Formats: sequence, C-alpha cells, structure tokens
Amino acid sequence: MGNCMDTTARVDHSVNNGAYPSKVTSKTSLSSVPSTLKSNSSRSTLTLPSMKDRSELPTPRTEGEILSSSNLKAFLFSDLKNATKNFRPDSLLGEGGFGHVYKGWIDEHTLAPSKPGSGMVVAVKKLKPEGFQGHKEWLTEVNYLGQLHHKNLVKLIGYCSDGDNRLLVYEFMPKGSLENHLFRRGADPLPWAIRLKVAIGAARGLSFLHDAENQVIYRDFKASNILLDSDFNAKLSDFGLAKAGPTGDKTHVSTQVMGTHGYAAPEYIATGRLSAKADVYSFGVVLLELLTGRRALDKSKPGIEQNLVDWAKPHLGDKRRLYRVMDTKLGGQYPKKGAHAIANIALQCICNDAKMRPLMSEVLEELEQLQDSKYNMASPQVDIRKSSHTVPKSPMRIQPSPRRSLGAASPLPTYRTAKVH
Repeated sequence: MGNCMDTTARVDHSVNNGAYPSKVTSKTSLSSVPSTLKSNSSRSTLTLPSMKDRSELPTPRTEGEILSSSNLKAFLFSDLKNATKNFRPDSLLGEGGFGHVYKGWIDEHTLAPSKPGSGMVVAVKKLKPEGFQGHKEWLTEVNYLGQLHHKNLVKLIGYCSDGDNRLLVYEFMPKGSLENHLFRRGADPLPWAIRLKVAIGAARGLSFLHDAENQVIYRDFKASNILLDSDFNAKLSDFGLAKAGPTGDKTHVSTQVMGTHGYAAPEYIATGRLSAKADVYSFGVVLLELLTGRRALDKSKPGIEQNLVDWAKPHLGDKRRLYRVMDTKLGGQYPKKGAHAIANIALQCICNDAKMRPLMSEVLEELEQLQDSKYNMASPQVDIRKSSHTVPKSPMRIQPSPRRSLGAASPLPTYRTAKVH
C-alpha cells in the first residue's frame, strides 16, 4: 500500500463568515511562487464530449471575441441599477474583497429590468474597480460560463461592461451556499442524505470540467462556491480563477498560485504546478467539511484542530475512530458504513502525492453508489482502483494516517463576507 501521509506545508487562513452563494471572494495569491505564464494566458478551445450538457463554442483569445461570441445578454449599467433598486443595501446578498452581490429582478423573456418582486430573480455581482486582476477574473467568468453548460454549473445570464463598471448576472440560487448551511450560526443542520446529494452534484460539476476534451481546472473549489437551488441541487459558481488544463503530453500548467487557504493542494502551493488533481484535493477537503461540520481552517480551534485536514486525517481510515470527527449536529443520524466509505474517499482525495489521488470521474462513481441503500449494508471499504471505468485509472490508496509534521505557514491576505439574513 502506498503512503499518502508525507509532510506538506500547512497554511493559515482567517475564518470565513457565511456568504451568499455567488459570494465575491477575494482571490488571493497563496504563495510567492513566480508565474511562468502571463496573467492573460491564452485559452484553448473548450470542445466537450457529446452529451446533454455542452460547451460547443471555441474559446476566443481576445476580450472583444469573448464578449461578442458568448451568447450572453449584454446589460446596460442603468438596467442593472434598476433591477437591484440602485444597489441599495437591502438588496445586498454578500460581499468580499472582489466586490458585492445584489439581488435583482428582470423580465423572464426580455431580460429587461422589472419591478422588485416581479419577474425572474437574479444575482448581480458588481466588481470593485480595482484594475487588471478584477477585470481579468470577470472576463474569465464570461469566457468559461458563456460556453460551459451543465446542470451542476451556475448559469450565467449576462454581463455588463460599461465604462469602469464590470458586472455579472447569474441565476438566483435560493438555498444559498453550502458554507452557509454548514457553518452559519443558527442554520438548520443538513441531514446526511442532503450532504451526500450536495457532494454528488458538486462532483458531477468538477468531473464535467475535467473530462472536457480541452480540460478546465476550476482552481477554487470550496464550500462557499457551491450553490444550492430550492431542491439542494449543487452548482459550482465563481469561475474567476478557472484555468485551461495541460495539453499534449504535459502533466500540469505552471501559474501563479491563487486560491483559498485550507483548500489548495500542497504541491500547487509549493511549486505553482497546477493539474486537475489539485481540484481533487480541494474536493476531499469539502468532503471533510461535510463529514465533520468544521471549516477547512478555523483559528478559533486549538492547535492541530485549526487545520481540518491535519486534525481529521488520522481518523479517516479507522472505523473505530471515525465517530470522533463526525459532525455532532447530525446527532448520530447517518449510516455508519456510508460515512466510513466517504471518509475513505476523502482520504484518497487529500493524499499529499497528487499522482495517488483519484480522477473526479472515479470519485463521482463511488459517491453515486452510496445513494443505493443496499450499499450501507455492505462493507464500507472503498477502493476506487477496483471500479470499472472507460477512463484511465489512477492508483488509489486507503490507509490509516499517522500524525505528520507540519511545514511552515504561508502568509495570505484574508477576506470577509456578508451573512444572509
């Protein structure tokens, strides 16, 4: 059995407050690793496999081409002012270092602004006029979400590029973010079945991105970027850091390290080498948040408990110890074998050796099997290597984790978000 428990750098992060689904988080550099690509690196064509969900448009390389070929509504700034009641505070859904998100209303057919309470509800992200980085991320969202269509990706309805104003208009997600439901004070606990449903939906979204003919790496997978509709179907939001994956025989792309502390993969932080396996690591961290009800990083906890991966990992491969890290808000109402299976999947996803992590398609298949009640009567051991797939297998390991030494912390800027009332 391989050992996935080698030393990795531990990074610090300020505790995040709950935020609206389309929360505008500040995208902060995770290290001082220099980028070997220009910040406006070229984007390859996003031609996806034939399926109901699609992305058939070629990815343009210039801003003019992106905006003209996106199939999105180009809103006037005045229209969005009207749709959000002039961006009044009572329309505010969330905020962060990247900007603010407001609730608005538009006509379902014409997409013209409508009176509050009538028409279709939308979420309007208004970026702070902070120069190139904010504009770059705005354009990246238009580029990808203007082409990618999948039931587990948030729908981008349109954009606004009016003078210095940069805005994005999304479908409204009434249940807010997964982060809100897991961590916001006073929130009703999510039952086990809903947690599994959210994990599966998010896995479908990531698998869709990774399995594209021209792969997309999400790069900012976390609880606050998983939005929930009225039926708790999960959708990925905020594509400002999305990156085209490696092509040809390349195993990674080299880029400036960006993302969120606690979720970023250790090899990416250390080297700036990005692959889809970095998303897999982040997915494993979110699985841990679903299991434990704890944040990826929480400075209010003592010692090793501040870092969820460091604290939970020694318990994940041991059926007799797993209960010690399970979310107490579940009240013990969860299938023990199912919980142990998810713990093993999470353990494989957060393996420090990226090559030992599974593909998202493999993770998705195993999670989907857990929806079958019969599974919970069977052995909880999960070894994705034994699954039959049409995609190449990645080696997997399941092994109890000893405590491991912690590397030096990487200082990062912080961000804050508004709570939803």
